[in-house]
Formats: sequence, structure tokens, C-alpha cells
Amino acid sequence: IFVPQKTQVVPKGGTSQETKRDSFISPSLVSAGGVIAAFAEGQVYTVNAGRQREKTSSDVVAEYIDATWDWSTLVGKVNESTWKAHTVLGTTDGTDKRVDFFYYPTTTTKGNKVFLLAGSLYKHRQTVGNRTYSGFNLRLELVVGDVREPTSSEPTERIKWGQIRSLLNESTIAAHEGKWTGFLAAGGSGVLMEDGTFVFPLMETNAAKGDYSMIIYSTATGSTWALSTGVSHANCTDPRITEWDGSLLMIVNCKYSQRVYESRDMGTTWTEAIGTLPGVWTKSRLLSWDLSLRVEALITATIEGRSCLYTQRGDFSGEKSERALYLWVTDNNRSFYFGPVGMDNAVRWEFPSNLLYSDGKLHLLQQRDNGEGSDLSLFSSDGGTEYNQVRPQYLVAGRLHLQFIYIYPRRVWWQCPHAASNGTWIDEYLCLNAAVTNATKVKDGFQLTESNSGVLWFVNTRDDNVRHVSLSHNFTLVASVTIEEVPSNSTLLLTATLANNNSNHTMGLSYTADKKWETMFEENKKTRRSTWVPKKEHQVALMLQVKKASVYIDGNSLGEEELPLKGEAPLELLYFCFGACGEDAGQKTNVKVKNVFLYNRPLN
Repeated sequence: IFVPQKTQVVPKGGTSQETKRDSFISPSLVSAGGVIAAFAEGQVYTVNAGRQREKTSSDVVAEYIDATWDWSTLVGKVNESTWKAHTVLGTTDGTDKRVDFFYYPTTTTKGNKVFLLAGSLYKHRQTVGNRTYSGFNLRLELVVGDVREPTSSEPTERIKWGQIRSLLNESTIAAHEGKWTGFLAAGGSGVLMEDGTFVFPLMETNAAKGDYSMIIYSTATGSTWALSTGVSHANCTDPRITEWDGSLLMIVNCKYSQRVYESRDMGTTWTEAIGTLPGVWTKSRLLSWDLSLRVEALITATIEGRSCLYTQRGDFSGEKSERALYLWVTDNNRSFYFGPVGMDNAVRWEFPSNLLYSDGKLHLLQQRDNGEGSDLSLFSSDGGTEYNQVRPQYLVAGRLHLQFIYIYPRRVWWQCPHAASNGTWIDEYLCLNAAVTNATKVKDGFQLTESNSGVLWFVNTRDDNVRHVSLSHNFTLVASVTIEEVPSNSTLLLTATLANNNSNHTMGLSYTADKKWETMFEENKKTRRSTWVPKKEHQVALMLQVKKASVYIDGNSLGEEELPLKGEAPLELLYFCFGACGEDAGQKTNVKVKNVFLYNRPLN
């Protein structure tokens, strides 16, 4: 809908001829008063003496879409010669000087009002004695618009914009004691919190230490603003924010990864939420980070009565990732993705996007680049094929989650109580099924009776196009086991294999012929004094808390050791095995495994 050297841009006030832009970047979408407004930074370039393009100016432009239009109507309107973009912040809009650049439009709404934050950059000159100094000044500009019915004189300009004002006054900057050299708009979406607080993402620069991400917020309906006192790690930029369960979530791009933070005090403190949002937040394990896999758009929506986070990023298959565009949905306990919703051989999708969920429709405004310039494309869905494919799984999981909340007030991630089919132990909660070999179905589980009987369940998998879980260094696996017969020698019961920094680490539990328990941490096996009782149901638990691995039987600790895990990123690979998985035990077994639960935290 924003096309370089094609889309006509009406100047502010419509007092002169329409012009074109050389590139459109930094998408932002809002909906208010029956109007969907799409925003972009429109850039103008010139070619210098070295035949290189230089950006000479940029402004913020908008296109207004009637929310009642269906897709075919919208396509027809865009293709009409009367379709135009409108200048919202132009180069002559400076309060005292000409503004050379407006950049990174960031928007949110309240009622019929649209709040637009953008950065500005303008040249300034200062004369001291006989010398004149020149440079650039950075500002944060806010403008508020009211959605209105079109008039005969302005039939297409649906938003009446007010006066521009700067958000950074002396008292606001003084709160940071002058340690920052500049504040930059971040682009994308702001947030209107449930308590009425306006929040916009920001970046700030420190000449000595680098760039940081933070927020600016207003609890006074936009009349006064304050900067958060807390910031991200150094050199983490391009923040995307949303509200979730009373917290403010912020995801940022760092050198080889993305980080996600949460705050419950308007950014005074930020806690890094590593691995707590399954399959969505990830820190890179490799220096060759695939940029197509990062989260670029982030919103909260309510669908079927449940809140979700929608994110946009690539496919983990590695095939055509630059050309494929996927959407993800999670409720903070499980995640699914569907798509591709877009595919193009000529462009790359590794650029910013923005999501909007309004009136039952999901809209995506995506920046694309073909080497000549960037355009912005709009994708819309009203519950099409891809979303309907994932919806039944999501709703089934949602119903089970409500049951678990009632039984277990804190979060449980995975459970396999009873369903089974064709060698698979089915998990309807997260759809992470376990593979079963030579085992007999029993109530609420399986009975392992052969030398190669086993149940193998992979958790941190990235190559499945339906569901993803991402466990960090904190989890507990709990199961009910009954050993029916005494073995002739030590026999593996449960093993967890963890991959971290390309190294495998193990923890597990065996049972011996003299009815003793045997723990295993790495290669260190130790027989414990605690005994098991034939035909008695025991509660078995494997727990990881940061680096400390523990084994529990019936609520009592059998032992613990520290594993040589490095970093805080989610584990690269994690799988659990009951019985024999890939290796023959050398003797027949007779063990029942039932009611398996996995928690994303250590249990008390």
C-alpha cells in the first residue's frame, strides 16, 4: 500500500502538489473510530558525486482505511488513482526551525483519539564570536489526532491532527541526571495499559556505553510524561512492548540474540524473562544468528475469551526462511504458528512489521526490500484457513489449562495422563507427543515390559511446524511409577538429557536388584540408601534449578549435584526417557509409568 515512486503523498494542508517518496520504512498500525490508519516513514534520497544514495529528508505519512471494507474493496481502492497517502509530520512542521527528518512513527489509541510519537532531527546553528557552529538536535515529538467523518472538502483525510509538542522537557531529562546524550523513537506500537497509562518504547544513547532500550509513559492522559529509570542491557535496541497479565513486556534486539524483559513498576526495574514464554523468546546459540527468526511485531489480543500474544517471525525449517512469513500465537503456556501467510521470491522479510487485531481481524503491515527501496505491504485475515487450522488445538489446550489452573494454581506445562494412539503418548495440552516403543497401554499411562521398552519425549524442539516449548534452566518433571518386578541388575528408569553450548549433560534415576535407588549426574552414579517397594506407586521427580540438578522420591531428596551448564539461554535440546530409549536394557522390565507432569519451575 506504500510503494516507492508510485504512492502519491498529499502535503499537510493540501496546499501544494502531491509528491512521491523513494522508500517507505517503519510500519505502524492503529484502529480507532472505524478507521484503520497505516503509518510509515517516507524517505527522499539524492545521488551524491560518488553515485551513492543519501537520505536528504524523511517525514511521517499515513493512509486511512475504512474498517468496514472487505479485502476486495480495499484492493480496489488502493488501485484507484485517487488513493493517496497524507503527510502527518512534514519537514516544515518544526516549531522554530525546519525539521529535516521525522522518523520511526510509534502509535497507540484511546477512544477516537490517535497518539503518534516520532523522533525528529533538525539542523541548528550557533554563532559564538566570529565562529558559527552547526549540528543536529534530536527531539521526541507527539501529535494527537481525532478520528472524524469525512467532509466534502477533505473526503479522504479521516483524522484531524492537533499541534506538535515535544515530550522531553528539562525536568524529564533531569530525572536521568544528564547521563544520556540523546533519546530516540523506537517505532511500532505503543500501549494503552488497562489502568489508562500510555506507554511508548524508546531508545537512548550514551556516548561512552552504547545504546539502551527503555520506555516513556504518561499517567495523566498524555499531558505530562516521564522516562523510566530502568533500562535494558547495553547495546540492546529496537524495543517492542505489550501488556501481559498486569506486566509490561519488552523485547529487544541485541548483538547475537533477542532478550525479553518484564516490568511491573513502569520500567523502574526490568527482569529478564528467559525462557518463560514458550517457543517465542529465544537467545541465539550461534554467532550466525538467523535474523528471519526474530520477533518483529508483538501485540496482546483477546480471542475466544483468552488473551494471546501474536508475534511475527520466520520458520525454523531453514528452507526459504528469507521468503516465508509466519505468524505465531501463544497464551504464555504453549505456542503455535501458522503460515506462511506471505511468500515472495523477489523480496526479503527480515525487516520491521507491525500487527493490529481489530474487529475480529488480524492485520500485518510488513516492510519489504528488493534492493532498490523498501515498500510496505498489508496482510489481513478474518479467520482464514491458516488460523482455523491452529484454532482447534489452541482451544483444546485452553480448556485443559483452565482445569490445571483449578487443580494446580501455579503453571504446569505438559501432561500425558491417558490418551494414546499408534505408539504415541498424546499430550492434548501442548501437543508435544511422546514416542512409545514396545509398551502396553494402561490407565493413565503405559507399562514397559520388554528389554527395549521406552517412552521418549523431546521438549526443546525447533523443527516442528505446529508447536514449540522452550525450557530454560528451571523445570521439574514429576511422574508416578510402579516397579512390578525385581530386576537382575541395575536398570534405568528415567533419564533427562540436556544440551547446552553444544555439550550434552545428563541426570537420571535407576533401580537396582537389591531394591535400592541409584542416581546419575553426568557419569557419576551413586547408590542411595533409600529403597523402592515392588508393586508400590512411587512419585518420582527430576528437578533443575539454574545449574543444580536434583532427584526426589516421594517428596524426599535422593541427592543433588551441579551440572556444568553455561549461560542463561533456553537449553538447546532437552528430552526425557522412561525405560530404554535407543539402547536395549539387556533384560525384560516390568514398570508402569503414569501421570507425567512437567513444570517450568522448581517445585518446593
